[in-house]
Amino acid sequence: MNLSNLKPAIGSVKNSKRIGRGQGSGRGGTSTRGHKGAKSRSGYSSKVGFEGGQMPLQRRLPKFGFKNINRVEYRGINLDTLQKLAVEKNLDTINFDTLQANGLASKNDRIKILGRGELTAKLSVTVHAFTETAKSSIESLGGSATTIA
Repeated sequence: MNLSNLKPAIGSVKNSKRIGRGQGSGRGGTSTRGHKGAKSRSGYSSKVGFEGGQMPLQRRLPKFGFKNINRVEYRGINLDTLQKLAVEKNLDTINFDTLQANGLASKNDRIKILGRGELTAKLSVTVHAFTETAKSSIESLGGSATTIA
């Protein structure tokens, strides 16, 4: 084998259809585009969502809702998760850095403590927000629930 007798694998290379090269080629005349209509013309490209002149779907459906640009998105963490973290890591204070270090939050998250589960450890928790039940559960055990601005 040498460079003079290399060739591609059988079936991997196809001959392209030579379109619009006269009647003798079998693909002259309309050049496989059919007769008349926009798709037979040169330079044709359809608009996204175009349905042949029928009222397109995005115009048939009504508009609704809006995106509130001032919405604040919180990452919810439940009391049972805090209890598990406090027991495993032997913690008495939990803050944003602690949660981030243990993979419960990323650096841009805002944290809200939610009230699901039982809390038995006395904890000092400092995060962005609390639900009423979570705050009362933490403070009933003698802990403190402090919010970050």
